[in-house]
Amino acid sequence: MTQIHNKKIVIIGPAHPLRGGLASFNERLARQLTDQGNKVSIHTFSFQYPGFMFPGKTQYADGPAPAGLDIQRTIHSMNPLNWLKTGRKIKKERPDIVIIAYWLPIMAPALGSIANIIRKNKHSQIIGLVHNLIPHEKRPGDKPFTRYFVNQCDAFITLSKEVLADIKQLTDKPVAYSPHPVYDNFGDAVAPAVAKQHLGWDANNRYLLFFGFIRAYKGLDLLLEAFADPRLQAIQNLQLVVAGEFYEDRKKYDHLITEKVKIFSDFIPNEEVKYYFSAADLIVQPYRTATQSGISQMAYHFEKPMLVTAVGGLPEIVPDGKAGYVVALDATAIADGILRFLAQPPDVFSSFIREQKQLYSWEHFADSLGSLTDTQ
Repeated sequence: MTQIHNKKIVIIGPAHPLRGGLASFNERLARQLTDQGNKVSIHTFSFQYPGFMFPGKTQYADGPAPAGLDIQRTIHSMNPLNWLKTGRKIKKERPDIVIIAYWLPIMAPALGSIANIIRKNKHSQIIGLVHNLIPHEKRPGDKPFTRYFVNQCDAFITLSKEVLADIKQLTDKPVAYSPHPVYDNFGDAVAPAVAKQHLGWDANNRYLLFFGFIRAYKGLDLLLEAFADPRLQAIQNLQLVVAGEFYEDRKKYDHLITEKVKIFSDFIPNEEVKYYFSAADLIVQPYRTATQSGISQMAYHFEKPMLVTAVGGLPEIVPDGKAGYVVALDATAIADGILRFLAQPPDVFSSFIREQKQLYSWEHFADSLGSLTDTQ
């Protein structure tokens, strides 16, 4: 693979003051590419989603901008005149590489149009950083929007083999696969006792953690049904923690919540994330659909075992019996998997997770991007 260095690079996608996994990804990638000797800027959204499309409380982070990054709020996702202005601005700057994050077809008109304008300088290489090609929650126009975006790119990098296969159905342009790197920008792990004390949790309890935005495809209802299993309810020192903002009506879950379930329904600030993961014994991802998951990579960073459902790219990242367990998409199977974990020594997966973690470096991901620059 070729390391990218001494290049002018523009990343297009969410970044501060927008919050969430995509913003964290773009910021961390920008830092990696900067550390390799490149001049990097991020063009993010001045307007990302209309209110009706965003079910959370706010799209914006409370904290300061990450130090040392050039973040420009230039893109209005719903204003074609803005796409023209932004595209012309970046086209004139003549970056060597433009990396465009793609995760939702509704963004394709804006992102594709900006890419179309930039590439007319006949210098910039456009690389689509595709988190998800086929959305979990489908809407009219998904296919033509996605095709439009794909047609404007020169090459692609994906975070899962499933998305790699999806792209190959649409184009024969160069495409690389590199697993989602670990999220190492939330600080280092702390001792479980320290984390529990910080959070005010019982030091003697064992905790299962469901972390992240709550949407139907993430299967929280299946996990709550599993946790209601009498075998799990009988374990006195076991609790389930749900830490994440509801992106849909909470009422559909309320009847499944028992006294042994702790709900933290506000957005968890970055500086608090390490405490939740450090206090947890097992990270549970009962997803109905998935391509890849940043939550898995957060678990690797904090060296925590996982229980995932056998969907999408999750089994690629969490080998069954090595980094945790892969179970069927079924409440009973999830409960069985949790019981299997609880019957094992607490550190049974630690050695493998620690070794596997080294494969998911940001340097490796940046080198995979570098392999695509060789194709032009």
